[in-house]
Amino acid sequence: MSLVSATPAAATPRPSRVAATLSMIKFSHTVFAMPFALLAAFLAAGGLPRPAPLLWIVVAMVGARSAAMAFNRIADRAIDAKNPRTASRELPAGTLSTLWAAVFCALSSALFVFASARLNRLCLYLSPVALALVLGYSLTKRFTALSHLVLGLCLAIAPVGAWIALTGRIELLPVLLGLSVLFWVAGFDVIYSLQDEEFDRREGLRSLPALLGAAGALRVSTLFHALTLALLYAVFVLAGGGWLFGAGVAASGLFLIRQHLLVSATDLSRVDAAFFSSNGWLSVGLFLAGAADILLK
Repeated sequence: MSLVSATPAAATPRPSRVAATLSMIKFSHTVFAMPFALLAAFLAAGGLPRPAPLLWIVVAMVGARSAAMAFNRIADRAIDAKNPRTASRELPAGTLSTLWAAVFCALSSALFVFASARLNRLCLYLSPVALALVLGYSLTKRFTALSHLVLGLCLAIAPVGAWIALTGRIELLPVLLGLSVLFWVAGFDVIYSLQDEEFDRREGLRSLPALLGAAGALRVSTLFHALTLALLYAVFVLAGGGWLFGAGVAASGLFLIRQHLLVSATDLSRVDAAFFSSNGWLSVGLFLAGAADILLK
């Protein structure tokens, strides 16, 4: 008897529950919204924020995002099982149980509310609204092709929430920064959704690629990203940014252009590079440039 055939499990070891959970929530994608929240915190503080609120901002973001991703995987587990691109995800593949994901979602939600309470009363009062939004997004693809904008709104609350955490109020600057995040995320989510255009259409799911086709969806994505750049420039002007912040905004424009050059209606082979690499560098680069600009003042 062949040793390989006798021990097939040895060739494909089962990941640990912790590793599988981090994979389920795509923890590495925290790099998208977190830098914008940190930038808002630096802008609100006019420099380096105090350690305690900064810590609780990070905890709140991790809690909210983890809850949203776990709920999304639960809500979409039957859909994911039908889609060859997503069938290997943890719930349809049986790597994690639905019960485990539900418990993790509940604990993450509780962590978010607790962290919000540690920040200030307004954050606590708004936490159920934020939770309803980030959890409810998972259902929107069933009835609207504008689900990309709803996802953008979910991430847009990060910089606004960070500002409220430090100041206890809502102002124009964080709202503009939040709107730039909204259109940025909606734009790259449209690009990412191109992979599922035919599947969405066949299953009756709503998305801009399924509604408009790849070429039309890419034109809308380009419009969204043009709005992103305009809003980032408005934030730069309103914040009285210096040359470093300006360089960060300019670099953001280059990263936005890059992801549109990587993808076309007939070639989706570089969607992952457009989605993760370009957008990850955009958010981190803008934060580093903006924070350095603020600190040097």
